[in-house]
Amino acid sequence: MRRASMKSRLEHWLLQRWYGGVEPGLGLRLLAAIYGFVVGLRQTAYRQGWLRTHRISVPVVVVGNRTVGGSGKTPLVIALVEHLRANGWKPGVVSRGYGRSSRGQRVVDASTRPDEGGDEPVLIARRCNVPVVVHADRVAAARKLIELGCDVVVADDGLQHYRLQRDFEIEVVEAGRRYGNEFLLPAGPLREPLGDQLFTCSRMQVRNGTDARPLDWPDGVAGYHFYLIGDSLVNCENRSEPLSSWHGRRVHAVAGIGHPQRFFDSLRLHGLDPVPHAFPDHHVYTADDLQFDEPLPIVMTEKDWVKCTSFLPADAWMLPVQAECSDGLLTAFLTQFEDATGHHRG
Repeated sequence: MRRASMKSRLEHWLLQRWYGGVEPGLGLRLLAAIYGFVVGLRQTAYRQGWLRTHRISVPVVVVGNRTVGGSGKTPLVIALVEHLRANGWKPGVVSRGYGRSSRGQRVVDASTRPDEGGDEPVLIARRCNVPVVVHADRVAAARKLIELGCDVVVADDGLQHYRLQRDFEIEVVEAGRRYGNEFLLPAGPLREPLGDQLFTCSRMQVRNGTDARPLDWPDGVAGYHFYLIGDSLVNCENRSEPLSSWHGRRVHAVAGIGHPQRFFDSLRLHGLDPVPHAFPDHHVYTADDLQFDEPLPIVMTEKDWVKCTSFLPADAWMLPVQAECSDGLLTAFLTQFEDATGHHRG
């Protein structure tokens, strides 16, 4: 618990500089310059062919973001996978499986423990019932999906994984935070410089939520948005209650995601009175983490819930969410994807 607290304090300190208007110091800027130099060398190595990219025998869709932390990628991946399957495709998902204790390649299904497959891959497998493979080598994972009968691979959080050649890229941008101070790590949240496009492929940018400021999409990139919506709470016995029936109730709100405040704000918007408990992204929970002095119901994200099922208190609830896509997003994605690959279903 102490290590988690220290990590949370460090994250808060960095977030103040990335998104809170606090200027990053000289030390962070120097580290960012070194990081940028290394990223540039790596990109040059792929551009010059010193490092190889690998094209597999089926189309590849990569979903990711340029910033560190959550931006709502996983719910969008679920929506894309379900849309592909509804239109005749046989999709599978590859992921690094961040936070898992197992090593090597692992085929994830609904029965896989999150500590073995990773919280997000297990969530995708449970929601979509499609093959999910986790591996640090996404090329090997993609080839395994082909063995399992998939005819399209969706890479979750694979924008910076250059070894896997792709046919279509989707960059997810969180509307409220965007690119923060636009510095590279660790002075800012950027994993790679803005404007760099290593691959020549079709792409979309998709905004999670809305923002009063207009978002300038790069030339030739279609911009769309989606919202994360959830209207029911589910408990350990799979009993569901409308979120509206909890209006005015005080609850312990637990979130170990990239942007916990977004979860707490959503509960307030639905009329709940949350006592926020933020944990680091991909936090490995113990029973003690869910013990609080004030006896209140616990409401948590589905991503956190799948890691706590063996020790959940009786009055614990999760809020499943789904991506509500803007008009035309899924249709435009499928059309552009099929046009780019030359493969059509139906």
